[in-house]
Amino acid sequence: MLRFLPLHHMTDTFFFFILPAALVLLTLLIRQINQYERGIVLFMGKYQTTWSPGWKIFIPVFQKLLKVDIRVKAVDVPDQEAITKDNIPIRINAVIYYRVISPEKAMLEVEDFFYAVSQLAQTTMRNAVGEVTLDELLAKKREISANIKKTVDTASDPWGIDVQSVELKDIVLPDSLKRTIAKVAEAEREKQAVIINSLGEVAAADNMAKAAKTLSSQTGALHLRTLQSINDLSSDQSNTTIWMMPIEALEALKGFAEKR
Repeated sequence: MLRFLPLHHMTDTFFFFILPAALVLLTLLIRQINQYERGIVLFMGKYQTTWSPGWKIFIPVFQKLLKVDIRVKAVDVPDQEAITKDNIPIRINAVIYYRVISPEKAMLEVEDFFYAVSQLAQTTMRNAVGEVTLDELLAKKREISANIKKTVDTASDPWGIDVQSVELKDIVLPDSLKRTIAKVAEAEREKQAVIINSLGEVAAADNMAKAAKTLSSQTGALHLRTLQSINDLSSDQSNTTIWMMPIEALEALKGFAEKR
């Protein structure tokens, strides 16, 4: 004879045994891939597929899930000591922006792509600094950053990495070199001041020559100019007027006195 359990006994069994077991099993079999992630699935140690965002059924023991963040990452390249082409020691740091475009390669082709990209950027930056002089490094930071980006991007392509940008941040010079550069800049400014002053003297001499030529070409012009200067001086009683006489005039007066 078949005997059926009462309804309330079945309900208790469902809530206390079947439902918890189902929830535990669901937790073991379901994996969530976020929108900014990709899931690399290894089946018995071999690459099987790449999961897109969402809930996926996972088989424990047989499968292994590796999540890869595909958002843009900013890596701060620490200070690097390098020597420029003209043998000047400097310290330089940078920041590199990159993202994973091939999760399969990033997990299967390199052990730690984050560490690998950082080390590659450091080495490339030191090599790039050694190929230029200090003046070129200071004047062409954007061009040098672009060259570093191109080199790192090419080298990291097999790892599924896309380098977005490389920016040189700080270039630290030795204190002695800073003082030398300041002296050079000061000497350059003094040079410019002397050049400008000499150009002004040349222009003034040219104008004075033209003025003298004009005065000498007109009868009485020099006399009128002298009277105008006297008038300008006499307008202020605090001025002391000193008259300069040519030596030739003094000699003429002396000769005239001797004749007498």
